[in-house]
Amino acid sequence: MGSKTPDFDVMDDAMATVLREKTEQERLEIGFGMWHFARTMIREVVRAEHPNWTDEAIQRQVAKRMSHGAV
Repeated sequence: MGSKTPDFDVMDDAMATVLREKTEQERLEIGFGMWHFARTMIREVVRAEHPNWTDEAIQRQVAKRMSHGAV
């Protein structure tokens, strides 16, 4: 049984238009907001999965997950 690559659009045309109209700073702020949201969500998932871990251990795991294991 072969694997099939998922077929999906990376970005909606309407969203691409909206982002093209943003300044560089606005796009960076959007990207940072998305990164911050993802970090917060991952931290809460890790905390729920490992309620006995220290904050330091949780932060290490968050960094590992966000860097795809590079940290």
